[in-house]
Amino acid sequence: MNTRDRKHREMQEREAIILECARPMFIEGGYNGLNMDRLTSMLEYSKGTIYNHFSCKEEIIITLAIQTLEKRLAMFEKAALFQGTSRERIAAIGTAAELFVKLYPDHFRVEQTIRLDSIWDKTSEERRQVMSNCERRCIGVVSGVVRDGIASGDLNLKDTTSPEEIVFGLWSLSFGGYSIIATSNSLQEIGISEPFKMLRHNYSRFLDGIQWKPLSSEVDYDAVFERVSEEVFGNELQQITA
Repeated sequence: MNTRDRKHREMQEREAIILECARPMFIEGGYNGLNMDRLTSMLEYSKGTIYNHFSCKEEIIITLAIQTLEKRLAMFEKAALFQGTSRERIAAIGTAAELFVKLYPDHFRVEQTIRLDSIWDKTSEERRQVMSNCERRCIGVVSGVVRDGIASGDLNLKDTTSPEEIVFGLWSLSFGGYSIIATSNSLQEIGISEPFKMLRHNYSRFLDGIQWKPLSSEVDYDAVFERVSEEVFGNELQQITA
């Protein structure tokens, strides 16, 4: 390994250590709880070393978001390869989305914080592009399966409906539903005892509504969820149930 490669590896290792220390600090105290002085005191690095990696705490928060978004993208890509009908494959991506939330329950807090204009505007264009690209690739995986459904005849859209509209519908259900699950403490009180399962059923209602076949009256998509969880995401499932 030459000097340049070694320095690059050392920088990556330092950055990983900084983020590892910053994540619980942010999760416990939120935006105000992430303090650069406190972070310096917890690490062996000088403040200058930390600022060489992250010019401000907003840069740390967006990098934390990118870390988990990259993991979600990998899970989506893995789910899209599931051997089944196009509707079973879209259900597999839904399974990936649910398991992701269970694996990284604090991700929505990070992502919602970084979306605030007052914080987003302080991040670098480079990191914004990385985050946006990761999000676009996630959407691309979903839209690819939608197009496969159209090509196979499982899904027939009206001329006025585009695949992107279907993706947006699923995205809205996903982001809205999981954000509520991640941030609400009163779901039991209003009669929602199994919010993840209920959200899965809402996906099915949406997909049945656009006549994406086979319909939920023909296939047990809860059973598909179990199959995908065990066959595709066995390692992730073990982490959740451990």
